[in-house]
Amino acid sequence: MPVAELQAVTKNYGAVAALRGVDLAIERGEVVSLLGPNGAGKTTAVRILLGLMQPTSGRAEVFGHAPASRYARLRRGAQLQVARVPETLRVREHIQLFSSYYEKPMPLEETLAAAGLEDVRNRMFGELSGGQKQRVLFALAICGNPDLLFLDEPTVGLDVEARRALWARIRGFAERGGSVLLTTHYLDEADALSHRIAVIHRGTIVAEGTPAEIKRQGASAGLEDAFLAITGNSSMVEEVSR
Repeated sequence: MPVAELQAVTKNYGAVAALRGVDLAIERGEVVSLLGPNGAGKTTAVRILLGLMQPTSGRAEVFGHAPASRYARLRRGAQLQVARVPETLRVREHIQLFSSYYEKPMPLEETLAAAGLEDVRNRMFGELSGGQKQRVLFALAICGNPDLLFLDEPTVGLDVEARRALWARIRGFAERGGSVLLTTHYLDEADALSHRIAVIHRGTIVAEGTPAEIKRQGASAGLEDAFLAITGNSSMVEEVSR
């Protein structure tokens, strides 16, 4: 059974169809990247899997349960692009607070090490650099010791070294059996991390496979050109590449 799954999911906002019969499954130990331009349906798909909205039709499950169920919530973590936490709490206090929401959280020291925050544990969130704040949000996503991570643009604002370090942490999470649904506008990131890529365009999955398979489908050695060939939409490549 997949860790998380969408089956023939549609989502309508009035007359606008955000998702049109989407099928997507995430297996144990797998990093799946959901790629597409703004407005393609990525956020809607993620929000349905997080239990933040209901599909118009079709079925969504996380660990065989409804996404909004307590069982699903306790086994997942999320780092969303739009996230705000109090700036006057220290890094360790944020982690301790979030950890208290879970039954079997990771030890504080393990979470700090996994996110590379040992040296700033006593600094207030508001005093951190942009990259350090991103690492704190990653720590809050993993501190509950989840089996499934939702990562929405996790490396925005990070320099090259920090991005590569976070990539290593994501790989380590998957190697230990964790599953990841990643949304990113960085094609090199998707290429480096993904076991599988799903391209969503206008509410429909238009291509799915390993990074190599996506490139073959687009008859290209690079993901950008593959996107252009698969979607027939140069603006999509420009948007995803930014």
